[in-house]
Amino acid sequence: MRLVLDKMPLQEPTPASWLQAVLNDFPSFLQDHAACERKASAMAISMVTKFPDHEALVEPMICLAKEELAHFHEVYRHMHKLDIPLKTDEKDPYVSALLKPVRHSRQEYFLDRLLVASVIEARGCERFSIVADALKDAELGPFYQRLAREEAGHYMIFLRLARYYFSESTVQDRLLYLLDAEATAMLAVPPRAAVH
Repeated sequence: MRLVLDKMPLQEPTPASWLQAVLNDFPSFLQDHAACERKASAMAISMVTKFPDHEALVEPMICLAKEELAHFHEVYRHMHKLDIPLKTDEKDPYVSALLKPVRHSRQEYFLDRLLVASVIEARGCERFSIVADALKDAELGPFYQRLAREEAGHYMIFLRLARYYFSESTVQDRLLYLLDAEATAMLAVPPRAAVH
């Protein structure tokens, strides 16, 4: 099967048990979501600091960092209204599993980090859409629907950059491998009130 990079398929859908875990403890989900947005902003800036010589990366990553930080602020505002505090960071088993196959030579690391970020954003897009459809809240439902659309744009940023710096066959081969790794990682994490 030829992978269509503009419509990146996730290999496995999120199980229904994940949504149930989220709805059973929505405050914890919001806390984790805030942490994810803040970490995504920091990751975008870290790409700029690690690869300043990749000029085509700089502007998109700065813009992405600002947008993810704005999302963090929006989630925080919802939490504040609901009297839910921020919490300290915890290791994300899903992200940790996805980072294990990342290679270490500079260019391979660069490609793998772009593609891992892309699949994480794609999963976020899928999950925010699931949450948006399930929520009856007049503010939070539309908020998550908008975030799902924006996450779709985010995963495309990383794919476009990967294609800019690497051949399509190189990107496609590695992306297929990482999509398999993503499905395994996603299914291995027990359902919990967290984005991943």
